[in-house]
Amino acid sequence: MDGCPNLEFLTVSANQVRFPILSTNGGSEPCIDELEAYTVGNTPRNVASQAAGGKASASSEYPGTDIHKVAHLNDGRLGNDRSWISKSPGKGVATIEWPVAATIDRVIWGRDHSDRFRDRVATEYFLEVRTATGEWRVVASSLDRRPLNSGGSTSLADQGTSAEERQRSELVARQTLLRGRLASLGLTTNVYAGTFSEPGATHVLRRGDPTQPGPVVAPSGLRSVNPPLVLDPKTPESQRRAALARWIADPKNPLAARVLVNRLWHYHFGRGIVATPSDFGFNGAPPSHPELLDWLAGELLANGGYLKPLHRLMVTSATYRQSSRPDRKAQGIDKQNRLLWRMVSKRLEAESIRDSILACGGVLDTRMSGPGYNIWEKNTNYVAVYQPRTDPAPDTLRRMVYQFKPRMQQDPTFGAFDCPDAALVSPRRTVSTTALQALNLFNSRFILRQSEAFAKRLQAEVGPDPARQIERGFSLAFGRSPNPTEKAAAAALIQNQGASAFCRALYNSNEFLYAP
Repeated sequence: MDGCPNLEFLTVSANQVRFPILSTNGGSEPCIDELEAYTVGNTPRNVASQAAGGKASASSEYPGTDIHKVAHLNDGRLGNDRSWISKSPGKGVATIEWPVAATIDRVIWGRDHSDRFRDRVATEYFLEVRTATGEWRVVASSLDRRPLNSGGSTSLADQGTSAEERQRSELVARQTLLRGRLASLGLTTNVYAGTFSEPGATHVLRRGDPTQPGPVVAPSGLRSVNPPLVLDPKTPESQRRAALARWIADPKNPLAARVLVNRLWHYHFGRGIVATPSDFGFNGAPPSHPELLDWLAGELLANGGYLKPLHRLMVTSATYRQSSRPDRKAQGIDKQNRLLWRMVSKRLEAESIRDSILACGGVLDTRMSGPGYNIWEKNTNYVAVYQPRTDPAPDTLRRMVYQFKPRMQQDPTFGAFDCPDAALVSPRRTVSTTALQALNLFNSRFILRQSEAFAKRLQAEVGPDPARQIERGFSLAFGRSPNPTEKAAAAALIQNQGASAFCRALYNSNEFLYAP
């Protein structure tokens, strides 16, 4: 094993071999002379060699020397002077990949084929191959080998080990490898956990005292809302939840449909038919158009609960397509526009403003799902301190909905745009206009950086001509062409301050921030 161990395993088709080393004799940096993978047949071929197209890589490389390089892992030249040594004491990972998957039945590795050096030998290790399905599979390890310098054959397979024992060794090797990887991740986060149990009976508590239980109360719904819902007190928890879901979605229950269509109206028109979208009770606001609310709820149920037909109905209605121009006579009668005599201009939400800025600059990352991003510097204080990152990484260019949002802490730029506090429930957002919003949108590092990105996009797409940059900038930001007055003002701004200043002016315009 000191010289050239031969790890034999079940024949497998693979295009990559990986050799994670967990420890060495003496704890020094592991060393490998050659890492070879041979095909099956009368004339086996080393598909891992450089001559066969194999490419070597490693977790690290010993610095300050020319004889211990990653490239020596598969260069075909033997001896310590043409070997690889890891930079990490006692551990390292060597990997070789070849162009086309091949059926191999053995891997050979060696510390020093000339057998002059006895240190830096891997004593705990795994051998993994990447199969055609892309999965890494442990095929051998030090657990099924004799210990270093123990004498005799190094392979337990040579000792007549049964297939079951070899399979067990493989599973144990895999378990040990995973445990080692978990340990390398460092400290994990502690969580509070519990066990699931069946709920006990619910009682009326006399005078609110839990030590004085009264009659048993069966699980049920509100009697004023059809259809009736009353369950046996012994009903299991899962069946209770399913019954509640069916009761909420039942066509005979108008409440859920009315609440949902009121939400849609709220987002399209800026205010719901019921101005308190989360309170339809006596403490909430009465509906301004109760018949319309009921009709829309009926349409939702008639469409099988699909929302797209309702969205289409609302945005193509004459009410939605009205002008936002004020009318003095109408203002005198209905100043708050509860009768919907005009379309009220709505400022974009904080998330939409940020995402629109990134989209105009051509840097918005539209990937969906997966982990979010963090705009805060990491710290090791015993109390969390949220300091904005000075140089945000590319992962922060995703949509703002993926931003990590701590409680009581707002985005340094867009938190001023009435972004709700994560510690509180916010049925509807307030819309305010403050000086801090203008300052953040004009002077913040984010805006300055994204204005430069927008200018670079214009330069790349239409070239250095200011006239073409103005036309393209208006098209991206406003979806229209500039009029002659705007062209002249924009041209003067670009000439005096540059294209970046022109882009920043577009971001600060009312037309960019407000929906028509």
